[in-house]
Amino acid sequence: MKRLIVIGGATASGKTALAIRLARELNTVILSADSRQFYREMNIGTAKPSPEELALAKHYFIDSLSISEDYSVGNFEQDALVVLDEVFQVKDEAILVGGSGLYLNAVCEGLDKFPEISKETRSKVEIQNQTGGLPWLQATLQLLDPEYFDIVDQQNPARLRRAIEVCLETGNTFTFYRKNNKSPRSFTPLYILLDIPREELYTRIEARVDQMLEDGLEQEVESLLPYRDNPALKTVGYEEFFDFFDGKISKEEAVVKIKQHTRNYAKRQATWFRKHGNWTTFNPISEENDILKYVRDER
Repeated sequence: MKRLIVIGGATASGKTALAIRLARELNTVILSADSRQFYREMNIGTAKPSPEELALAKHYFIDSLSISEDYSVGNFEQDALVVLDEVFQVKDEAILVGGSGLYLNAVCEGLDKFPEISKETRSKVEIQNQTGGLPWLQATLQLLDPEYFDIVDQQNPARLRRAIEVCLETGNTFTFYRKNNKSPRSFTPLYILLDIPREELYTRIEARVDQMLEDGLEQEVESLLPYRDNPALKTVGYEEFFDFFDGKISKEEAVVKIKQHTRNYAKRQATWFRKHGNWTTFNPISEENDILKYVRDER
C-alpha cells in the first residue's frame, strides 16, 4: 500500500519547512493543500514558499491557477488524486501539506455528496445573512442542524451558509449528507500535526505579518482590487487592506487587525485539528528528529 504523509497545523507552525525536509529525506514530492497558494497573483499574503524553497522539492498546486478561475475543494480532490496516481507509479510515498482540514480530508477521505443548491435558496440565505450577519447564521444552523453546529467552525460564515443552504434546499440536515459513503483510497495516510506553544506561535505570526508588509503586501492587495469579490480574496490580510482602501480604517488599524485575525484563525485551526482526525502531534522546533524517526518507523 502506498503512503501519503499528511502534515497539518496552524498557520506559521512550520509546515512548509517540515514538508521540504521530509520530501528531501524520502526523495518524493509535495502536494500543497493551501487553497490560497493555488493562485499566482496571491504571493505575499499567502506565505507561499519562496522560489528557493520551491527549488528544493517538487511542489504541486502552487501557482496552479489564476485568481479569475473558479476552483472548489471538489476540483482539488479530483486533481490531487490524479497527481497521486501518477506519483505512486514511481514512488511509494508522497506528502500532502496544508492548514485547512477540509482540503486535507477531501484528499484522504473523500467529500460527501451534496445536492445542488438553487439560485433562489442561495439568494434567500444571502439576504438573511446580510441583514443578520454571523449571529443569524449561527442561530439558524443551530436550529436546523444542532449536530453539525456543534462541530463546525462557528466563526466561518461560508461553512455556516453552505450548511444552511443544504438544509433549506432539501429539508434534510447537513449531517444527513455528511454520513454518505465515500470512495475508498488506494493509499494509507499518516497524519502528523504540528503544534507549538501559543505564545511562541503568536510571536511567529507577528514576525510573519511584519515581513509580509515589508515585502509589499499593501501593493499586492491593491493590485487585486478588481477581483475583491472573488471568494479566494475573502481571507485574512486581504480583506483588512480592502477596508483601508475603502477608507473604513487607517493603515495602522488594518495592520493590527491582520495580526489579530491571523491569531484568531490559528486558534480556530488548532481547535479543528484537536477535534478531528487521527493525528500524532509534534513540536516541530524541539522534536524535528522525532518526526523523522516516526515517519521511518511507521513504514
